[in-house]
Amino acid sequence: MATYAAMVENLDNGVGDILDALKQKGVEQNTLVIFFSDNGACAEPIEPNWYNVPSRTRDGRPIAVGNNNHSIFAGPDNAWQSYGLPWANVSDTPFVLYKHFTHEGGIASPFIARWPAGIKHSGTVSAQLAHVTDIVPTLVEMAGAKHPNNYEGRSIQPLEGNSLIPIFEGEKRPHPSPIFWEHEGNRAVRLQQWKLLAHQGHEWELYDTMTDRTEQNNLASTHTAKVKEMAALYDAWAKRCNVLPFSQLPRERPIIPTSVTNTASQSVSK
Repeated sequence: MATYAAMVENLDNGVGDILDALKQKGVEQNTLVIFFSDNGACAEPIEPNWYNVPSRTRDGRPIAVGNNNHSIFAGPDNAWQSYGLPWANVSDTPFVLYKHFTHEGGIASPFIARWPAGIKHSGTVSAQLAHVTDIVPTLVEMAGAKHPNNYEGRSIQPLEGNSLIPIFEGEKRPHPSPIFWEHEGNRAVRLQQWKLLAHQGHEWELYDTMTDRTEQNNLASTHTAKVKEMAALYDAWAKRCNVLPFSQLPRERPIIPTSVTNTASQSVSK
């Protein structure tokens, strides 16, 4: 955890440098800065046979792989490790499970926005829902532009997200569009306060995120109509986006030759 904390501190310093540069250039007030992560904490232990790990550093030293490799501490450029299950529990508390899963511990992540000229109540925390697909619609609205239907004779896909400007202005904005996830057979769909999810090969679970954000009370058996409605939304999305059933995917991950990956080394923190 000391190594992970040092990495977070280094990242924080880098963000500070960016904000300082914006201030020095006189564009701080009307620049939107967004900070977010892609998933919850990673509980996966790195094993010695971990896939696609380079064997040596750039200067030729062997890389020690695995959380249980006590020949080297985490942190140096010749260590390839994760921070493991115990610290993942700390990072994801109070949510259930971790990265890879579609419970909140796997997909809930921070979303921090800084825009002095545009966010009315700076320094506050909002529980309203935002998603990565909302970023482009937000930027388009900020710029006073319109998303085109076509460009040089070619059709343009419509935007799927929704602008966050109403939230920045202090308004309540129920997310009007459903949000979908699928990863290694783990599925989920969020429709306003309702969240439907399933582990690979298991039945749907239904949660009311307004009263049960930590997903302790599965309502699937008592809200069968809502399950049917949201499952149909998921199936339509999966068909449109060509989501393959997990059983059809190869069981083994592709291996990239060492000569290709042997260009860098790192300590894995997620």
